[in-house]
Amino acid sequence: MATATKPPVECTQQHASVFVSDLAAAIDFYTQKLGFALAFTWGEPPVFAGVNLDRTQIFLDQQRPPNPTGCCLFFNVDDVDALYDFHRANGVGIAQAVGDRAWHMRDYTVRDLNGYYLVFGQHLLNAGPPIHIQRVDVPVRLEKRLAALLQDLAAHKRMTVSSCLEEMLLHTNDGVGPHTQTTLRYIQELKRKHGIDYDSHGSYRFVE
Repeated sequence: MATATKPPVECTQQHASVFVSDLAAAIDFYTQKLGFALAFTWGEPPVFAGVNLDRTQIFLDQQRPPNPTGCCLFFNVDDVDALYDFHRANGVGIAQAVGDRAWHMRDYTVRDLNGYYLVFGQHLLNAGPPIHIQRVDVPVRLEKRLAALLQDLAAHKRMTVSSCLEEMLLHTNDGVGPHTQTTLRYIQELKRKHGIDYDSHGSYRFVE
């Protein structure tokens, strides 16, 4: 028998579904404790719901009994330490503390009301062999408010100012940006903090 030809398939979303014993309690836990947003409920009274973490959605299903055995949900996030602190502050049960793993992830594990394990992780960007370099001093003079923003941004990303500039330059050379949506929102806060009222082309009009 001839092997069927695989059609071109694009999968733009995937949804995990977990079975819960009390939908209202599960919705409250996921939204109030874990920081998800309620997307929808279905049924009257509701027996099914969707909750979102940024662009990732999972389903909560009360129509079958919970069965967490052999099931684990994994979420890639862009600031795992901030989310870990948020979950701990909310009293979420931590099954494994945050830490760097041998598989090049920094992650931690929580357990929900029905016994499901949820892992929240972030890729470690220092994976791979060391790249031996030689650093040189270059004359850099920055607008005062922009320099203050850069220092705050580097501290936020746990980097030196030099490493932060190198990261931005490397990404710029590839035509992409290094910042996640979370970091971009934080940068907007820093712009307000430091009174930066010019746009990305402002440097063409700088005068001293």
